[in-house]
Amino acid sequence: MTAYIHPQALCESTFIGERTRIWAFAHVLPGARIGRDCNICDGVFIENDVIVGDRVTIKCGVQLWDGVRLEDDVFVGPNATFSNDRFPRSRQIPTHFPPTLVQRGASIGANATLLPGISIGSGAMVGAGAVVLRSVPANAIVVGNPARIVGYTDSTAISLAAPTLPNQMHGLVVGVELRRLTHAVDMRGSLAAAQVERELPFVPQRCFLVYAVPSAEVRGEHAHRRCAQFLVCVHGQLSAMVDDGQQRAEYRLDRPDVGLYIPPMIWGTQYRYSADAVLMVLASEVYDADDYIRDYAQFQALRLGQRSC
Repeated sequence: MTAYIHPQALCESTFIGERTRIWAFAHVLPGARIGRDCNICDGVFIENDVIVGDRVTIKCGVQLWDGVRLEDDVFVGPNATFSNDRFPRSRQIPTHFPPTLVQRGASIGANATLLPGISIGSGAMVGAGAVVLRSVPANAIVVGNPARIVGYTDSTAISLAAPTLPNQMHGLVVGVELRRLTHAVDMRGSLAAAQVERELPFVPQRCFLVYAVPSAEVRGEHAHRRCAQFLVCVHGQLSAMVDDGQQRAEYRLDRPDVGLYIPPMIWGTQYRYSADAVLMVLASEVYDADDYIRDYAQFQALRLGQRSC
């Protein structure tokens, strides 16, 4: 089935996929490439150096400028604004436009504004009216001006409330565990302790602290090939998201007597730090830069390979 071009649309490109629909008053320049099963709504403008994947929806009033790349299954809401020049001047055209990438399955809300040169991770959701100044991680939900992460899509919250927390609790993400530490309280104060092979599932080879993190910042955003980690928020509070490529869960760490065990090959992100938060991380291996997986798509591919073996 060929593409449908409305009689009142101006489509100068010949690179239009099958079953794509381009509606009235849309204007597509000659160099643009649009995939299959797309829906290009009224009043959309698409410049030359633009690539649109398959099954993409672009609602009314959107302009896609040179350098914009939309992967498969992306949704762009009404009047969302893309830009491709951080320092625009009249009649001064840059020699190169920084690319803006919206990865597979991401959604951009109505009236959101995206600065050039950033990427929106796969499955992420940009809220209506958000002003996005920096790249958004995969599956993150961002809102506000400037946009900040407020959650992750399809993530289940796990409570640390004392009545529901046994000494060891398995979550939805296979291998991830909450572990209660030894805790003592008397008139002299409080003590939390962890013993190897009882509360700690490994002998730590490294320890580091994360603190003084602005609430807007995100830490982690990676997986390890071999290293396991044990996270304890010794002061304040923060959110820890874990992801095995299929399931996601989120823990609000706010107790020094509870630790979160993250085995190898689990994607981890920490965010929503309180101003006084101090996160202690125990690692099963010494630091090795090659042990890190920092690209979520690569992580998903490796996990898929593990499951198919």
